[in-house]
Amino acid sequence: MSRVLFITGIESADALLNRDGTALMIGMLLDQQVPMEWAFTGPYTIRKRLGHLNPKRIAAMNVDEFVTICSEKPAIHRFPKSMGTRVHQLCVALTQDHGGKAENVWKDVPDAEELMKRLRKLPGFGEEKAQIFIALLGKRFGVRPRGWQKFAGVFSDKQPRSVADIYSAATLLKVRGFKQMQRALDHDKQDRPNRPNRPTRQIAKKPK
Repeated sequence: MSRVLFITGIESADALLNRDGTALMIGMLLDQQVPMEWAFTGPYTIRKRLGHLNPKRIAAMNVDEFVTICSEKPAIHRFPKSMGTRVHQLCVALTQDHGGKAENVWKDVPDAEELMKRLRKLPGFGEEKAQIFIALLGKRFGVRPRGWQKFAGVFSDKQPRSVADIYSAATLLKVRGFKQMQRALDHDKQDRPNRPNRPTRQIAKKPK
């Protein structure tokens, strides 16, 4: 059974993520190089400042004006200019290709392969981010198109490794602990070493 997402520590911010697909997608977009709580509070911050989180209205804004709003302290991200621009690009894509509603990205999708294709076309959604988002939809929101576990990869398993596994304060701590352990092991979220093994150094023989 799916449980709602619990991550920011702010009740109204979590409520926004759980009812608004655009907020959920923007939070996922921002979830890089900053703590998860900061990233997923971003949509709530934007909504407070604009009075809405409407992709069509954001897409119609001057991008510099929008970035300025994203950069006000507290900023939505450690790199508010680049990530604010990326959020604006996402809203443009949602407006042009999905009727201005993030939910249309996964609504009535025939299978997870098609969902992956749609996600990968969006600004900022690389393969791993798309995998995590598919897992997030499946685990927390019951959106489970055919093959969703395959296309979510390891993020569909029972190991608490990503935002898709957070539905309480306890599970937030478990995911945070997993990430700390992976950093200590120099592994990524998929249990892979971050750096490939270096080739054995060859010691030159002294000439006889």
